[in-house]
Amino acid sequence: MGDYMKTELVSAIHLQEVVLQDKPADAQQDTKNNNSKNDQTFTVEEAVETIGFGRFHILLFVIMGSSNIVEAMEIMLLAVVSPEIRCEWRLDDWQVALVSTMVFLGFMVCGVLGGYLADRYGRWKVVFGGFVWSAYFSLLTSFAPSYGWFIFLRSMVGCGVAGVSQGFVLKTEFIPAKHRAFLLPLATIFWMIGSMLIIILGMLVVPTMGWRWMIRISVTPSVILIFLFKFIPESARYNVTAGNVQAAVDTLNRIAKMNRASLPPGRLMEPPVRERGSWRILLSPSFRRTSLLLWYSWFVASFAYYGSVLSSSELLEKNLLCVTNADREHQVKHRHEDGLCYCIPFGFSDYQTLLISCLGEVALVPVNICLLNMFGRKKSLMVLQLLSAILFMMINICTTMFGFTVLLFLLRSLVSMNFNVVYIYTAEVYPTVARSLGMGFCTSFSRIGGMIAPFIAQVLMSQSVILALSPFAVTCVICALGNFLLPIETKGRALLQNS
Repeated sequence: MGDYMKTELVSAIHLQEVVLQDKPADAQQDTKNNNSKNDQTFTVEEAVETIGFGRFHILLFVIMGSSNIVEAMEIMLLAVVSPEIRCEWRLDDWQVALVSTMVFLGFMVCGVLGGYLADRYGRWKVVFGGFVWSAYFSLLTSFAPSYGWFIFLRSMVGCGVAGVSQGFVLKTEFIPAKHRAFLLPLATIFWMIGSMLIIILGMLVVPTMGWRWMIRISVTPSVILIFLFKFIPESARYNVTAGNVQAAVDTLNRIAKMNRASLPPGRLMEPPVRERGSWRILLSPSFRRTSLLLWYSWFVASFAYYGSVLSSSELLEKNLLCVTNADREHQVKHRHEDGLCYCIPFGFSDYQTLLISCLGEVALVPVNICLLNMFGRKKSLMVLQLLSAILFMMINICTTMFGFTVLLFLLRSLVSMNFNVVYIYTAEVYPTVARSLGMGFCTSFSRIGGMIAPFIAQVLMSQSVILALSPFAVTCVICALGNFLLPIETKGRALLQNS
């Protein structure tokens, strides 16, 4: 019996070997492929590039781009409402300038805080919170009983807008590298729409219903976007660095489905990063020089941009232009021998000039895209800043009203393009673990420029036009020379995950 069982066991083993030898080659290959597929991994960067551009990115572009409408309306509102509050509360130049300064102070304080929170707890939460916050306090501004309440509530609006600005980071982290230089400059269109909307509201509402109703109506886009924002997911790059890999995979699958594409073979594999939102990364040897130069570049970008916006409104309101064919409307002066004239409201032609200058922000977008793709980010910044300096000095030239409009149009184009390029470069140069914090620090330094600009454009301008325009030109020239020393060119480079 024992010998029989041994014989059966040997036969069974022999038969199993034969079956294994006769197993089809393709079945064995399938097994190898499955094992190989399980071993394959991919990163978020590879997934974003594989999925490519599609319907999701159009939705992202429209909704997140619309956040620029909100930001532009809140900032441009200052230029439109200045003549009205000056008249209602009999404000001096420094008091009008302080309104803008307080808005940028709120932006500066909350810029760093918003960047830290976005790196620690997610971009989506900060941007959504910024929408709600800015809309709420902007609405309250329309009920301000006094000048003190007005500047306090506007500073709270600035704090909310700082959170909204983190939407640029959220948008950048979803866009493939080769499309960033094309799509991100196009976001200027939304900023122009926001600027034009508030000017049109000022033109239609202020003369009939007053500035308070203009502010109430201007809150409408923020309320709409609060409901639309649910269609935008949290950044997959943030989720990976936070260790929430499954959420990142779900987001990438959703994007791939919308774009009718597929993820790379394998599984998403990136190590979580504990040190997120640390200022030490910004001042590490790899990024120290970049950070210091960028902080000054952002200061100048904001200083020049808001200088151009506030200077144009101040020159028009107080009729300080050297115009060779001035009509009666533009012959009324702010300063008289017997005192100040506080109530010089914008005329219809003034609103028209501001509207045309807003068009300058998008008219040269094709030039901006060509500069970014041909020369990269660093050289584009240098060229735009040098040209901005020249245009600032040309504003003082005696010319016709049409000539001033053309100069203002070109100046707004250049300073807007400069702001756009520095936004793109900052979002590309920092790693995911510190991208929002890096953007937060940069926007805070930019708001220092925004805080100083009103006192140059609205206070010093009354004393001397050439003295007020010179600081804007000089800082642009210095910044152009400084950007030559930037160590990193980000054109066509993948976004870094960690430092």
